[in-house]
Amino acid sequence: MAVELSSISLPKKPGVYLFKNLKGRVLYVGKATKLSERIRSYFAKNPDRAMIPELVKKSDDIECIVTASPHEALILERQLIREHKPRYNSMLKDDKSFPYLALTNEDLPRILYSRRPPKNAVIWGPFPNAGAAKQVMKLLRRQFGLRDEKNNIPFGYLDSGNDDDYRQRILAVKQILNGNASSLIETLTKRMDDHSENLEYEVAARQRDLIKAIRTTTSQHIVSSKVYRDCDAIGFASEGDLAAVVVLHADDGVVKGQESWQMIHREDIGETISMFVSDHYANRIPPKLLLTPTPLFDGVEDWLQTRRDSAVEVRNPSRGDLVTLMKLASQNAEIQLIRFVNKTSGSLEKRAADDGAKLLGMQQMNHIVCFDMAQIQGEHRVGASVCFKDGRPSKEDYRKYTVKGEQLDDLRMMREVVQRWMKHQTEWPDLLLLDGGQTHLNMISEMIELSENAGKFAIAALAKREETVFRKGHEPIILDRRGRVLIHARDEAHRFVNTFHRKRRKTSKMVDPLEKVPGLGAKKFQTLIRHFGGRKEVLHASEKDIKTVPGIGPALAKRIFEAIND
Repeated sequence: MAVELSSISLPKKPGVYLFKNLKGRVLYVGKATKLSERIRSYFAKNPDRAMIPELVKKSDDIECIVTASPHEALILERQLIREHKPRYNSMLKDDKSFPYLALTNEDLPRILYSRRPPKNAVIWGPFPNAGAAKQVMKLLRRQFGLRDEKNNIPFGYLDSGNDDDYRQRILAVKQILNGNASSLIETLTKRMDDHSENLEYEVAARQRDLIKAIRTTTSQHIVSSKVYRDCDAIGFASEGDLAAVVVLHADDGVVKGQESWQMIHREDIGETISMFVSDHYANRIPPKLLLTPTPLFDGVEDWLQTRRDSAVEVRNPSRGDLVTLMKLASQNAEIQLIRFVNKTSGSLEKRAADDGAKLLGMQQMNHIVCFDMAQIQGEHRVGASVCFKDGRPSKEDYRKYTVKGEQLDDLRMMREVVQRWMKHQTEWPDLLLLDGGQTHLNMISEMIELSENAGKFAIAALAKREETVFRKGHEPIILDRRGRVLIHARDEAHRFVNTFHRKRRKTSKMVDPLEKVPGLGAKKFQTLIRHFGGRKEVLHASEKDIKTVPGIGPALAKRIFEAIND
């Protein structure tokens, strides 16, 4: 039943509101300076967006979270959209795939290149160009002697061993990444002169080396194009629910670099641009002048000034010199949109992944990891995972597992293997797929929900019987053509684990005469063992008894009998 305005009572305070259905799924997240007034606009006779009537019709409740200020509402809105990925919100597409640069929150911080920065770290990004982010990190490490993920100083760097000296280098790097290199150089130059006048030549030399490192770093094009700018121009183009956003970085009117981003667009350009701006400048300093194709939503401009800690001028130019820069940004957005559209629909594999995502109601299914297990009567217990990216097998990400525990059933074996897999992940899939049914799904889901990785990826189980997909909180789905990527992933996992299983059996010290029987594959082998209750029983079976095993004909029964009596 559609939610009604009369059933909603919200305060005249800033905050975030969530449209939800009966199952508790969040369909839309928004922010408001006055919650009650903003919600009332959704029930107007002529709403300003075409999707609003459908949103209201499919929603059963509207919840709100009051915040202390509109700034806090903006930050909370962004966090909730990333968490729930609501169907009707605009959002960055594939945002989790973009890397960040991070300085850890430690006494002697480490610098990291990471797609999932640790909590409490100071971060810059995300960077759409992963190679550029790596170059920046390598350059900063080499010039300033920063510790890496393993807490190592770069090779060849002569560290003074002075912790205060290291912390000063960290402050220098922070200021560089924040775009404050000029003032930093002035400060360090004054310190160098002061130490030199006081005959503290060793300390003055360290200041001199810092100044040299900063100048070397800021002279690199990759840093200047990503970090330093007086003006950013945002270009926008869309086709259906896919949008391209381009940011041109300009300094004194000269374009120094460009970044492009793919977004999910929900009809309202103002919402899409405002959401992009709040995401883009959450971990980088905004420019003095920001050019946008449409006015930003309430509170975003004030938030930008808070982020910069000084004035940020937001303009939508319609004439004058700045229009040229805006047109250039828009033209580049059109070009990027064509590339995104072609990339999205350019291969059968990618279309299969997109079809699977739509079938399961997911935003994307670009990264799938599928697990399967194999054993025979508790021996040679192995598992394997295969990885599909954009609908294609990514064989460098395939993994094999030998079960270490004492468990003999597939369920507990799979739980052990998935636990081991999670410990070594730095990038989470969109979907974790299990070869199994509802029981497999329940056990693995419960284990993951109790871990620190709860909610980081979707989980499903695919049963061979009628090709049925099971998911928690959803009705089972019998797959049609749209689920071909799931079937492909499951079949590939089955093939891969059985190949591994055969190799393990062949290299085993115990030589089984049944291994050499032509036509006795893994499935019939397992059926034979189960029928008689073990290997010893098979070895004492007659040819007539072997013929009674389902799936084993007279010719195969004869070969089996001859093999065990050779």
